[in-house]
Amino acid sequence: MAARAKAIDKRPLERLHERIITGDRGWFFANIADKVAERRVAMNLSQRELAELCSTTQSAIARLERGGRPPRIDTLLRIAEALDCELVVDLKPYR
Repeated sequence: MAARAKAIDKRPLERLHERIITGDRGWFFANIADKVAERRVAMNLSQRELAELCSTTQSAIARLERGGRPPRIDTLLRIAEALDCELVVDLKPYR
């Protein structure tokens, strides 16, 4: 139980670094989660206010910022618009 509590306390960027090291592709979503949280705070928005702007719930924003579950692309587009950001998704060949 203590290990689980310890994992929950980690910030998304710390989880990102761990996932890169272990080869977990979830790092992509951890990076987005951290950027959403940083931008929301920079704009002085609460999670509830951002949720209202995106037509979602505060708990959905909290889950995203925690890195709990990968968000749907349409949700990310609404969040990007509410945060006055451009959402950039890119495909790059491995080689």
